[in-house]
Amino acid sequence: MNHPNDARRFAPATQRNREPILKVLRRVLPPTGTVLEVASGSGEHAIFFAPRLKPRFWQPSEAEPMLRESILAWMKEVPSDNLFPPIPLNVAESVWSIESPENSQVNVSEITAMIAINLIHISPFTATLGLMAGAGRILPVGGILYLYGPYKRGGKHTAPSNASFDEMLQQQNPEWGVRNLEEVEAVALENGLNLQEIVEMPANNLSVVFRREGE
Repeated sequence: MNHPNDARRFAPATQRNREPILKVLRRVLPPTGTVLEVASGSGEHAIFFAPRLKPRFWQPSEAEPMLRESILAWMKEVPSDNLFPPIPLNVAESVWSIESPENSQVNVSEITAMIAINLIHISPFTATLGLMAGAGRILPVGGILYLYGPYKRGGKHTAPSNASFDEMLQQQNPEWGVRNLEEVEAVALENGLNLQEIVEMPANNLSVVFRREGE
């Protein structure tokens, strides 16, 4: 949905899930550093979370240029001094653009947490592989990766609505779909990320929290 007068885009789900997500983030995020939000979408989460999670800094990222414009438009509407402009980032790439020595937009060494909301099921599994590999490279020991969305548990949907949603996603794109949490956990573990906590959320979603362990 577009706002008629500017570049802002609206994702209705953000209004419903932002308060429950914030409650978890306040508890699990490291107290300082920069939070890298992967696949920030419209930017509505970024403008809501950033001012409420100070003194942390918030770095949105998004592969789609149109959505980066939306994030900038939202930032103009709801400014926060700890919210950085969005950067282009394709998680499926083997090396992320922010890791390039030529890229001075982001200080990778200051990133202490990464979050991805509603990414894993609305993307090919290569995005999950790239996300976990990137988190394993970038996060410091003790760093947190937070995921939000629907998952299958033990190969089964947790609710009929999730099964219907999964079917709809796969009709849109056969590479999309609700993932098995155990498979996601296995990929995380391969990249030095240990599952810390699973929190049941509204609308049959889960908050899944991983922690970067030492070598």
